[in-house]
Order: sequence, then structure tokens, then C-alpha cells
Amino acid sequence: MPQMGESIAEGTLSKWLKKVGDEVKRDEPIFEISTDKVDAEIPAPAAGVLAEIIVKEGETVAIQTVVARLETEKGAAISAETATPPAAAPAKPSSAPTPQREGTPAPAQPRQPMPAPAIAASHTGNGNSFEDRVRTKSSPLVRKIAAEHGVNISSLHGSGVAGRVTKRDILGFIESGAPMPATAPAGRAGGPPGGHLLPMPEPWAGDVVEPMSKMRALISEHMVASRHTSAHVTSFIEIDFTRVARIRATKRAEFEAATGQKLTYMPFIIKAVTQALQAFPVMNSSVAGTNVIYRKQINIGVAVALEWGLIVPVIKHADDLSLSGITRALNDLAARARAKKLSPQEVQEGTFTITNPGVFGSLMGTPIINQPQVAILGVGAIEKRPKVLPGVDGEDTIAIRTCAYFSISFDHRVIDGAVADQFLAFVKKTIESFPETGL
Repeated sequence: MPQMGESIAEGTLSKWLKKVGDEVKRDEPIFEISTDKVDAEIPAPAAGVLAEIIVKEGETVAIQTVVARLETEKGAAISAETATPPAAAPAKPSSAPTPQREGTPAPAQPRQPMPAPAIAASHTGNGNSFEDRVRTKSSPLVRKIAAEHGVNISSLHGSGVAGRVTKRDILGFIESGAPMPATAPAGRAGGPPGGHLLPMPEPWAGDVVEPMSKMRALISEHMVASRHTSAHVTSFIEIDFTRVARIRATKRAEFEAATGQKLTYMPFIIKAVTQALQAFPVMNSSVAGTNVIYRKQINIGVAVALEWGLIVPVIKHADDLSLSGITRALNDLAARARAKKLSPQEVQEGTFTITNPGVFGSLMGTPIINQPQVAILGVGAIEKRPKVLPGVDGEDTIAIRTCAYFSISFDHRVIDGAVADQFLAFVKKTIESFPETGL
């Protein structure tokens, strides 16, 4: 199971594309996974025959868990993964055999019974470390069981990655009869993200009840965790796109003939944002406890709406790209996101995110920060509006201008409102004065 994002500790194997006995080529898609960041096809690490499927469809397992074994052309069984877990990683109870490096013979091993869950009710972390965040970010089912039995997950140390509490852990803890810490009230510091004691709604006659998809459940969990982590504040600004619209109209045919790419407004926005991030580096940072990490790389994540959820592919080193380079990278990532062809690396290491609800007609919004980033830009509908402009003779005139509302949601722990507003003003000025030779 690959890691599909910096904050992702597990993934769901949503579909096998091959069955036991099938021949597979190296880099041929072999299974699909689902996380809150991406639905993706995972390629085979080597050519051979699928000898054993260890993790079934619908199962959620920790990253680096062996999900299958391939029999190579030389007759050696290898695990369907390309990375070996770090030696210091916490032990993960699993029925899967010990992972092997690619090409290392691994004789068939009998499935061993799972050891009894090891869970402790004594944790003294400050809630800011990676382990703290992973442990308390348990699945919705585990949080539901904990709430029903009055157990505070943040006080437990489970057997999952970094002490994450699993379903097996919480049930074992409840059955053990150990004293149960009280669940923290909603919104109380130190409580689990999204923890609450509100009554569960019941379906009424005629209602349709459908389980959330794995991606939707994880997006839900990720968004609640972000609101719990960052002090969200949102500012707005109106930007005049009339100049960019004129450049786009006059240069579009030439640009598309030269590059083979459609010229939309988004590359202009990304170009302006990269320049603004260079001018205001705190907007391109992350919070690590009481430290601020200022990222040297400018990697722009662009939210892409899918029929089954939302995904944020990342344009790496966007500040090094021309407008045509940004256009090519953006169109390629969006197309492969919709086709489930993104690699794990292409949804990781984003430093700033742009979301574009305006494409659906929305005028403005207050997007939730994509952790561990500290800001996210929302782009409203770009449309013609009547505006009051000063005339050459000093009299005001009404003109038709192409405009849009932009919003910036930022983490007030490290970004003050003045800085966020100056950042927006910089983006506005850059777009409204975009050079005609900037293509």
C-alpha cells in the first residue's frame, strides 16, 4: 500500500484489476486504491504472475502493508510494493507476510493469527506531533464506537501507524473492562477531531440510506481535522480580468496552434499566485508545533472535481514554469486525475492550493485549508459586470468589465489579516497588469 500524501497513514484497496493466476507486465495497473487525496491505479513493480492476493477489495490497511505477491519470471515471489517500511516504524498487526524488497526471494509463509491488540490509556503528547495527529485521526467507525462507550481516543495508544487506534483496538479496550476516560466535549482542546456527543440521526420512512464511499468518508475526516487544527479566517477581493480576457482572446488561436493546449484563465491565476508566494513566503509555509517551516519549493495544488469526489494534483516547481508550461502541466494532471492515472508523487508535497468553484457558477466561497498548508485560494466565477470607472475628464463612467471575486482562507496562527490581504492585493495587481508578452 503506497503512501498517497504526507498526512495519509492508510488506504483502501477499492478494486483488483487482476486476479490470481493472471500475467502482469511491469508498470501495468494491478489494483486501485482510494484515500481522501486520490483514487488511483497502482502499477505492478515487476513482470510476472499474480500468485496471491492478501488484501481483499474494500479492506483498509496501513501504508507499506503487503497487499499481494507476484511470481516473477525466475519463479521468485515478490511483494507487490516498491518500498520497504522504515526500520523504526511502529509494528502493524497484520496477517500479511513480512514485506520483501523487489526481486528478493520470499518463500510462501503461513498466515499467522493476529496478536491481541496492544492498547494503552496513557498518553502525554502535546497534540502537535505527527504521531499525535495520526493517532487521533481514527476512522469514523472507531470514533462512533468510542463516542457510544464514552472513550476518549486521544488518551489511547493503539496498534496502528504511530499509535493509531483501530477498530480491533477500541473493541479490545472496551471488552477489557479498563477504566474509560471521558470523551472530550465538542470543540474542547485536546479532543479528537470531529468528536461530539450529538445524537445520531435516524432515517425516516421513505428515506434512502447509502454508505459514504471511502474517498468521501476520508475527505470528511480530513476537512474536520483541518478545521480542528487551523484557525481559519477568510478575506475577499475583486479582480478585473478584462486585460487578461483581451490577451486570451487575441492570442488563443496562436497559443493553441503552438502548444496544442487550450488557454484558460487558470494558468494566468497560477502564474500570479507563484509570484505572490515569492513576495509573501509565509503563505507558502507549514506549522510544525511551535515552529514555522518556510518552503523553498513552490508546488501548487489545483483541486479537480470528480464524479466520485475531489482530488488535488500538484504542479511541482510552478515558479520555474512559463505560462505555456503551467498550462501543459495543469491540463495533463487534470486529465489523468479523471482517468485515475495519477502516481502517488503527483498528489504529494503541495505547498499552496487553488480551488475553482467559479467554474460551476459560484461567486465566492470560504474553502477549508488543505493540511499541512496554511492557505488556500478560492476562485469565483469570471463574468462580465458593470463597473464605475474614472473617465479621462474626471467624470465617473459605467463600463462593462470582466471580473471575479477571489477568497483566501488562511491559518491565523501564523498569518495575520494584513499579510493575507496584501497577498491578495499582489495577485490582483499582477493579473490586472499582466504583460501581453507573458505567454
